[in-house]
Amino acid sequence: MSCKTDGESKNKASESQDTLSINILQTADIHGQLDTHPELFWEDGEIIFKDRGGLANIKTLFEKERQQNPNTIIVDGGDLIQGSGYAALSKGRVIPEIIKNMGYDVIIPGNWEVVYGKEIMLEVMNSYETQVVAHNMFHEESEEPLFPPYWIREIEGIKIGFVGLNDPDVQVRQNPIFSKGIGFTGLNKEFENTLNKLKKEKGVDVLFLVTHIGVFKQVELANNPIAKDVDYILGNDTHERIRQPVQGKYAKVTEPGAFGSFVGKLKLDFVNGKLVQDSYELIEVDPNKYPANKELQAMVDNAKTPYKENLETVIGYTKTPLYRYLTVENPMDNMITDAARWKTGVDISISNGFRFGNPIVPENGKPAPITRANLWNLLPVNEKLKTGKASGKQIKDWLEQEMHNTFSKQPLDRFGGWLVRFSGMKVEFDSQKPKGERIDKITVNGEPIQDDKLYSISACVRPGDPLDNLCRMPNVKDVEVMDYTIHDVVEEYLKKHSPVSPGLEGRAYCESLGEYSFSTVPGTEYNFQ
Repeated sequence: MSCKTDGESKNKASESQDTLSINILQTADIHGQLDTHPELFWEDGEIIFKDRGGLANIKTLFEKERQQNPNTIIVDGGDLIQGSGYAALSKGRVIPEIIKNMGYDVIIPGNWEVVYGKEIMLEVMNSYETQVVAHNMFHEESEEPLFPPYWIREIEGIKIGFVGLNDPDVQVRQNPIFSKGIGFTGLNKEFENTLNKLKKEKGVDVLFLVTHIGVFKQVELANNPIAKDVDYILGNDTHERIRQPVQGKYAKVTEPGAFGSFVGKLKLDFVNGKLVQDSYELIEVDPNKYPANKELQAMVDNAKTPYKENLETVIGYTKTPLYRYLTVENPMDNMITDAARWKTGVDISISNGFRFGNPIVPENGKPAPITRANLWNLLPVNEKLKTGKASGKQIKDWLEQEMHNTFSKQPLDRFGGWLVRFSGMKVEFDSQKPKGERIDKITVNGEPIQDDKLYSISACVRPGDPLDNLCRMPNVKDVEVMDYTIHDVVEEYLKKHSPVSPGLEGRAYCESLGEYSFSTVPGTEYNFQ
């Protein structure tokens, strides 16, 4: 581990210092995105788009980094096997052979890894031939762990430990049927004991938590005494682009964006076996700087072949950019909810709030094609629609809770971080008000909402939910499950209305947030960009 300059004399050997640098590279929330794609950036007060990502391009980046420093550990934070049409139609099986050849050292499961069921998740993740860790997932019947809780790598006498933590709320956040047979625990005493054991008994010099619980909870965890033995939290789940680690009381927190558009790079410098400094960079996977590795790109192209003709079929066009990165309203969801309301004829159509889907961007004044592959990116789970009726009072109470899930100043109360989206309803609100008091005004089809009036609503089925539950709204009346899926609806809508040109209409509006509202993290200086 000794690194001496040429000018050092032998009689000064006792004064020499052993120095070592170890790099940690992190990807997060790739969501089955195999190729370079448009990515959204917020620069100089406006939205712009740049091509980024691609697994073969990331492979080139990994190789360059390892050439510069062989002491490089590569981590992925989960949500690898879901989110694209190629991933969905193959039930994640296009992923393992590619991941196996990318050079990862340790991977954790994310909240979407359960999407194809427990057995397929285990089959796929065990096919990576890469260490998978998760402290808090177990077989529900036997209570045996699904994966080892941690992994330790020793480099020139320095021990680096990684503990995996998936979201304990997977069974609530996802369709409940997805995680059938899997049990989850949270930040319990056993978890704390493991962290203590790694530092005190195993002699780990630098301890990492690789967590898939979202930036709000990750920052909260960095301030929680349970993390007193933790040095860094490699965060995942909320697709945030943390360009400088957030310093908590006990640990520093990172999160490197999503869709393979970014790689986080943490450089650790040691002197005489002690960590003396670190530096961090969020690297953009620019295909001009990191051209695709030819061998891996061929592997990607081969994996896509059985599904390509179907998925690359054009189903419509858009004149305006379709994207879904804003906290409140997005053109992508406006199109989807408009399609659902057009098809079902209800008063209000609802879409769950999340940050999925690569942008679809017209170029040179020409409408951009929308393919079935794009449709899977927009709607990575293709479920049937269901309709029902709820009173104005029910809708208000439900929407107040959804706003609290998004805007609570208490990180542990946040649930995802993005407001539900809708068509047929307009809402004015104040995100800074207390729970239950955020809504100022609601109109449905241009008329003020009435507490005792029943309104018809549509949303997608969530398998495993009670029949009378509609997008987390309980006790909905006259529920009917349609015989068509949301993909069917959007394809039919585009066939009739293409080219579409959705934009921002103020369907949900908060003056303090403005039209373009990106994520913020309470108590920090972080802003999405």
